[in-house]
Amino acid sequence: MSNIQTKTDVILIGAGIMSATLGTLLKELVPGWEIKVFEKLENAGEESSNEWNNAGTGHAALCELNYTVEKPDGSIDISKAIKINEQFQLSMQFWSYLVNSKLVNNPQDFIMPLPHMSMVQGEKDITFLKKRFEALSNNPLFQGMEFSDDPEKLMEWIPLIMQDRPSNEAIAATKIDTGTDVNFGALTRMLFDHLKSKNVEIKYKQNVDNIKRTSDGSWELKVRNIDSGNVERHTAKFVFIGGGGGSVHLLQKSGIPEGKHIGGFPVSGIFMVCNNPDVVAQHHAKVYGKAKVGAPPMSVPHLDTRYIDNKKSLLFGPFAGFSPKFLKSGSMFDLVTSVKPNNVVTMLAAGAKNMSLTKYLIQQVMLSKEKRMEELREFIPNARIEDWDLVVAGQRVQVIKDTDAGKGTLQFGTEVVSAADGSIAALLGASPGASTAVHVMLEVINKCFPQHMKEWEAKIKEMIPSYGVSLLKNPELINEIHTSTARTLGLANKEALVLA
Repeated sequence: MSNIQTKTDVILIGAGIMSATLGTLLKELVPGWEIKVFEKLENAGEESSNEWNNAGTGHAALCELNYTVEKPDGSIDISKAIKINEQFQLSMQFWSYLVNSKLVNNPQDFIMPLPHMSMVQGEKDITFLKKRFEALSNNPLFQGMEFSDDPEKLMEWIPLIMQDRPSNEAIAATKIDTGTDVNFGALTRMLFDHLKSKNVEIKYKQNVDNIKRTSDGSWELKVRNIDSGNVERHTAKFVFIGGGGGSVHLLQKSGIPEGKHIGGFPVSGIFMVCNNPDVVAQHHAKVYGKAKVGAPPMSVPHLDTRYIDNKKSLLFGPFAGFSPKFLKSGSMFDLVTSVKPNNVVTMLAAGAKNMSLTKYLIQQVMLSKEKRMEELREFIPNARIEDWDLVVAGQRVQVIKDTDAGKGTLQFGTEVVSAADGSIAALLGASPGASTAVHVMLEVINKCFPQHMKEWEAKIKEMIPSYGVSLLKNPELINEIHTSTARTLGLANKEALVLA
């Protein structure tokens, strides 16, 4: 047992992409602030941010069909797609700033240009895709998108998917070349290397056992060394809980009223990875399909080219599954211990409302490899079982809370919960998560440091030129940003699509 007690300005719990982004932003805004990071695993970016635990898609709504909804009158609502695209543009600008300022090197180690495609089968879905294409392609954020239902054109775009497919099959796709593949694990590690060089103390294999308010309004953390069992107490004026699914329990321990009546619903995922280089070489895109009826939005099937450790890979999935753990490295009791007197009604209501989802997840867990191959063959008709291996992806914890839609509503997305006085904030939820980390962390800064926003605004705009501006109302700014970020991040194929 140790009685070490320290005081600091900022504590970040969890060494994932969110803490890395927030820490880097704060270090740029106030270099003098002291920041400490506590992570329970051995390295940064090992849980949800790890490259094998997420899809690596730069989520900009270029291919994800669940971000565009068909309304009862048949028109397509693209408002969510616009919002997510604008948020991703903030990330691209911040990453460009990091490269230009030499805070990180070699952008190709974490981001690569890659076409984003949506693919559908059957006349009904083709009609939907065509309407979606028409709605998006008129928008300056989605400039350069193409649509085709011509088998010859599709053979050019996606040969692996079109080979050995029946000639009379109705199939269509959209393609946009400004998509990206992002290695969030590599980016997380780069940012923590940078923070370390700026004297940020990053302590691994440390579990935050408890968190409580002190008499002066600071927060005291009880931190246990996982190897030695030694306990230290660390106090900070501001705490950010960025521990993925583990944030739920820590938020509850903080006791803030904003953390009550909130629960978490864990969903696990499995990807299939191709081990045959000849097959990998035949595909060059992220191709997203439509989710099956009853499937959660994060279970949209997609066939993805990925760049991991500078090597081209091919992944298909995700197959959803259920585990009561809130983290891949978590405990089988995570779900049970997250049920408290203040959220039990919320959790029960969610359970009753989502029986079909629970049934779907259990069915997914029970799938044999051959059954998974059948789903893969909807994308690659001639896929062979020996060419594919299974990889368990990260755990996602969807937020459950009481909303206008009723008690126990399951939320799909990323959510910040913060105390009224801004002294503590927690990040909950899942996709589009990492892609919109810069937007989400700016939201944290805005909510938690309102008194500093005026003095920080100029620096924020230096890092993120479109901060506070609607890109949609400034099409010339979109072109400017697309051109400059493409150049800085080495996404050369973007430049061809930008208006002169």
